[in-house]
Amino acid sequence: MNRKKRGGEVATYSGSCHCGAVNFEVNAELTKGVVCDCTICKRKGAVMVLIDKEQLTITSGTEQLSSYQFNTNIANHFFCRTCGIYTHHKRRRDDGFGVNTGCLDNFSVTDFDEVIKFKGSELSVVED
Repeated sequence: MNRKKRGGEVATYSGSCHCGAVNFEVNAELTKGVVCDCTICKRKGAVMVLIDKEQLTITSGTEQLSSYQFNTNIANHFFCRTCGIYTHHKRRRDDGFGVNTGCLDNFSVTDFDEVIKFKGSELSVVED
């Protein structure tokens, strides 16, 4: 089946958690998805898109967001405190975010030109 890819041009995508308490917009070119194999990402199972901080706007529900940090306490993973859905995280190495593409309206992971496998399991960790 020859399917036209929807990613590849800068556009504004609306998104939300499952219950709708947290709403956001991503203004970006969505061509590459990312799957990470670190201990938290493999449990979340999300396909993410990596964006710059100015490309994400929380439009409502900021007060409904909780966060979780582990290990080095650098990356900050945000989720809705009502429904528990992971919406995005602040990345550990720069000022950008990873956004859960499953939360985006009218976007499917099949729209990506490519999905990259990121070896987060190989990043440095704090040893006990």
